[in-house]
Amino acid sequence: MRVVVTGAHGKVGRAAVQALLAAGHEVTACDVTRPVWEREDPGTPHYVQADLTDAGQAFAVARGAEAVVHAAAIPDPTHNPPHVVFQNNVMATFNLVEAAVRFGVTRFVNISSETVPGFFFAERPFLPDYVPVDEEHPIRPQDPYALSKHVGEQLMDAAVRRSDLRCISLRPSWVQHEGNYERNLGPQVRDVSQPGAGLWSYTDAYDLADAIVLAVESDLPGHEVFYIAAPDNAGGHDFAAALREHVSETIELRPLARPDASSVSCAKAHRLLGWTPKRSWRDYLDENGRARVKEG
Repeated sequence: MRVVVTGAHGKVGRAAVQALLAAGHEVTACDVTRPVWEREDPGTPHYVQADLTDAGQAFAVARGAEAVVHAAAIPDPTHNPPHVVFQNNVMATFNLVEAAVRFGVTRFVNISSETVPGFFFAERPFLPDYVPVDEEHPIRPQDPYALSKHVGEQLMDAAVRRSDLRCISLRPSWVQHEGNYERNLGPQVRDVSQPGAGLWSYTDAYDLADAIVLAVESDLPGHEVFYIAAPDNAGGHDFAAALREHVSETIELRPLARPDASSVSCAKAHRLLGWTPKRSWRDYLDENGRARVKEG
């Protein structure tokens, strides 16, 4: 299948490109960074530089594609002015979806965010109504990033109403790879009192890439939303005990699949996508949250 991956130079896009190539797809990588004018290494996908907030560039990128994986975005609301985050994320998604509809693209995989319910970057902080959080949890975003991702999901809804495009939105938890596990999750492994807004949840970039491949190849109709997270929590803590001691005694605690469960339920992704994560923080960190030394 001819697949365009936007945000191809980010941590999600890079992993997605490699997973799609390994699955036998023909990939065009796209990002805003300048291409390198050198002979490409064997197996390197074709690269296109584009600013997707410009409709013409978005249409040029989508033309000829059978599927689009949209991972391009400003990834949080804390390092850019609010209007820049919202305008960039919403207009890039709008333009690319519009192009996909007009060119008859069959599958659109939208990389949304676990922040959509609103309790990550909220100016007036609040906690989940219940955990593990699932796709039915109420959505109450305050910040421009979560709001832009929520609008992106609504753009998927609108697209399937007016076309034959099939859409899947993936909401990954905090994405980790071999280069940032220790920096990001090490403190949570060592100190259970640091749950973060995600309540110790995380996603391995390569497990997320596997989910992206399944989404591209899926025949699910309409628009489906899936959370993507590791089944365990960072540190392998007793989730129920840690929640009550360090977060709140009043959050509704729903049945857990395991004692060290994540705060995010991926049951829907398992059931409808057939996605099963294969990696854990334990593959990268020791029990003290330090990077494991590779043998040899």
